[in-house]
Amino acid sequence: MIKHGIRKLEKMEDIVLMLMFAVMVGVIFMQIIMRYVFNNSLSWSEELGKFLFVWLSWLGISIGHRRREHIRITLLVDRLPLQWNKIAEAVSELILVIICGITLFYSIKMMQLQVNIPYAGIKISTAWGYLSVALGCFFMMLRAAFYLYEALMVIFKGRLHAKEGL
Repeated sequence: MIKHGIRKLEKMEDIVLMLMFAVMVGVIFMQIIMRYVFNNSLSWSEELGKFLFVWLSWLGISIGHRRREHIRITLLVDRLPLQWNKIAEAVSELILVIICGITLFYSIKMMQLQVNIPYAGIKISTAWGYLSVALGCFFMMLRAAFYLYEALMVIFKGRLHAKEGL
């Protein structure tokens, strides 16, 4: 049941990011056409492209972690026995949860400070930009907490029970 919910969330993440990427590429392409073909620039397109890029980056960190595509130095950890490898993974995930929690806390503070300050070109609150940081860190914390749980299950109950987990 929980795994089904996680898969749905992952599918939604992928769809949202693909749509945001398509819009970003479309807006930047439109800006290029306007600037070089029609000799006229759109005042909002560059800022919207940057705004979408920030959202893609912060939401994408969670997907990178899901796919295990973030840079890791595993020279020593790969040589450890399974038990110690999982302990190192659990410590790593715990540190990640803490870092994301701190970043989430301060991104919410920044949202509160920036709520009445608009972007110049797209005329929305800059708090929307900081919302991407908050959501990205929240999703990353959830995923890291899930991986921490899985590592702890392997440590304390052995490999077989961890696969039965969530």
